[in-house]
Amino acid sequence: MPTITTCLWFQTEASEPAALYTRLFPDSRILSKSPARDETGTSIVSFELWGRPFLAFGGGTDVTLNYATSLQVPCETQEEVDRYWDALSAGGTEQQCGWLTDKFGLSWQIVPTILPGLLSHPDQVKADRVFQAMLGMVKLDIAELQAAASAS
Repeated sequence: MPTITTCLWFQTEASEPAALYTRLFPDSRILSKSPARDETGTSIVSFELWGRPFLAFGGGTDVTLNYATSLQVPCETQEEVDRYWDALSAGGTEQQCGWLTDKFGLSWQIVPTILPGLLSHPDQVKADRVFQAMLGMVKLDIAELQAAASAS
């Protein structure tokens, strides 16, 4: 069955970001690579992250990735949050509320899986406390989010 493939335009050669991402995420692999073409250095890498198809296009500086598009990484534990955060923020830019931009310009959201439930808690006061706690964080801290939900 056909599927939608996300194509990511990088200002660098496409192999480096694809290699980092496939090493970092389970159930991930490089499917195919084209060599850099002529003087433009254009390269294409087909890969999967967590079994989902992606295409990395190393097309040069004509197009710039920005945070209007991001990839969200659900994390069950703080160790997962820390692992993905550390690997993806290295050489990049850390931002508020669990967002970061990696060294290739791709934006990521590193999000504990409990966060949506805390933010949509039926007790609006609890949900608001969690939201305010999240606004004060860069990398999200599960224990602090839970403490905000539990505070009275």
